[in-house]
Amino acid sequence: MKLGLGFPHASLTPENLRYAVQLGVTHIIVHSPQIGKDGVLDYEEMMKMRDLVESFGLQLEAFENLPGDHMDRIFYARPGREEQMEKVGQTIRNMGRAGVPILGYLFGIHKVCGHWRAYDQGGGRGNCAVKSFDIDRMETPPGDDQDSVSIEEMWERCRWFLERAVPIAEEAGVKLAAHPDDPPIPYINGVGRLLHNHETMQQLIDLVPSPNNGLEFCQGTVAEMGTEKVMEAIRRFGSQGKIFYVHFRNIRGELPSFDEVFIDEGDVDMHAAMRVYREIGYDGVLIPDHCPVIEGEDGYRHRGMAFSLGYMRALMQGVERGRERKE
Repeated sequence: MKLGLGFPHASLTPENLRYAVQLGVTHIIVHSPQIGKDGVLDYEEMMKMRDLVESFGLQLEAFENLPGDHMDRIFYARPGREEQMEKVGQTIRNMGRAGVPILGYLFGIHKVCGHWRAYDQGGGRGNCAVKSFDIDRMETPPGDDQDSVSIEEMWERCRWFLERAVPIAEEAGVKLAAHPDDPPIPYINGVGRLLHNHETMQQLIDLVPSPNNGLEFCQGTVAEMGTEKVMEAIRRFGSQGKIFYVHFRNIRGELPSFDEVFIDEGDVDMHAAMRVYREIGYDGVLIPDHCPVIEGEDGYRHRGMAFSLGYMRALMQGVERGRERKE
């Protein structure tokens, strides 16, 4: 297993890459890279980004989410989606040429596919700021009839996308990794959402069967579906080779109300989870996600990420050494 770290494009700096190396990170994921021209991520800019990452001895593992205007017509099934799909296809081809092996994405209408929560001012361990969700406190924007769409229609739009994207991804050698809906609720504000339980995650995998069609396995979102079923999900999707990379996050509680706490204090046994990843032979990247805000943080959450990375590195070393002793 490999220790990774995700950065927003604007935070992909020499200083932050040096920080990653110092904490034992080997792989980098870039969120929403802003290197596009006319709806296509530029190959030459990808190479510059890869060269920067590799100059620190790191590997560029994935792009997580394209800019919003690269796929919006596909999500809404609006005129122009064919042209937009051609451009997404070119982005995937450019990623293959540039040696970026994974494209993470969330298939959903942007108005309702966000996290629907913000950092509370305090409330976590030592009164640190944590993200919390309570369905009874969820504020939804005013409804828009043209945005209302059934789950069935969203599945048809997803099928349309995957039937075109997967063959390109296979040819380019790029894996398409779908993120579950967070929070995993079937409808928000009249709009259907696709990946809200284990069965719908399987449905996406089976929709267009391919080694290149799988999951951006957000363990935190999966825990929101039921903390007692996390190990089951890791085994189910990992045994199929469908976990392309992992958001290693813990929560306290589950739907309809939960808090995103430090990874050492949530309801999921993270040591047991790491053991299961090893048992199924997972050899991909795990990154920390949604860290609480520690005292003295400024900008990118260096302190919270450092705590998570150190904990994850220790878990990885522990399960690997445990295997060595057994052998």
